[in-house]
Amino acid sequence: MGLIVKNVNKNFGAKKVVDDISFQIDKPGVYGLLGTNGAGKTTTIRMILGILKKDSGEITWNGKEVQRKHVNFGYLPEERGVYPKTKIHDQLMYLARLKGMEKEKAEESLQYWAKKLEVDQYLQMTPEKLSKGNQQKVQFVTAILHNPELLVLDEPFSGLDPVNTELLKNVIIELIKKGTYIIMSSHQMYSIEEFASDILILNRGKTVLQGNLKEIKEQYAANKLSLSTNENVDEIIQKAGLTIYHSKDNDYTINLSNEEDGYRLFDLLSKNHVKVDKFEIMKPSLHDIFIEKVGENE
Repeated sequence: MGLIVKNVNKNFGAKKVVDDISFQIDKPGVYGLLGTNGAGKTTTIRMILGILKKDSGEITWNGKEVQRKHVNFGYLPEERGVYPKTKIHDQLMYLARLKGMEKEKAEESLQYWAKKLEVDQYLQMTPEKLSKGNQQKVQFVTAILHNPELLVLDEPFSGLDPVNTELLKNVIIELIKKGTYIIMSSHQMYSIEEFASDILILNRGKTVLQGNLKEIKEQYAANKLSLSTNENVDEIIQKAGLTIYHSKDNDYTINLSNEEDGYRLFDLLSKNHVKVDKFEIMKPSLHDIFIEKVGENE
């Protein structure tokens, strides 16, 4: 049955931080929880995990009211934190045992994930001697070493270089294949778009958009054209009555009002014998949709 959040509210004093939020995650995979700073994402996450009490509404996991004894969850908070002067191996084992793991199973899981995330060579070191990126990977291990059913990742890729970002993505893919339910909150829209099937966008505690991402995008008309050529074609684009959103080294992103504008430009390029390396008519990205939905509610 998964996770059901139904008509959940939370106030801090006179301020309503979460306003009648409802959503459901009924299969393994990634659910994207999005919003601006202060939109209510972290408060929602903490209520789901039982860290904060909700004022009203229902939060259930597999049909039972959310309590720590009912939910085997992992949590990577936005605020990073590892014990700086305790050996990494020791603190990972301590946290695994707190989660109820037997010593042998905890050691096996610890070694597996440490190797996957390429921090196994640091296990006998203290975190203070590691880079911030490696500290973050160690903290990710603490969130998954007990094989959680529900995993919450708050800005998981923040501060990681491209190599470590790819490592983390591969681990997330593996967790999904193992049947993990994942809530991912991030300001990096391309990461959400890469993983999430369904999303919810919050603004000032209210839901402004939710549903299946593919279906949401299908409701929008194409509005951008990605074009790469072997020469400068600014004049041809202007002749077609189109505006350039961005250009660099003959790579263009062009605003469209409809798909026909794009095909009309293609005809002009052909008539002028321009070599076209890339021509892609695109629907709005999640980034575009987010700005539209949050912007219109500001």
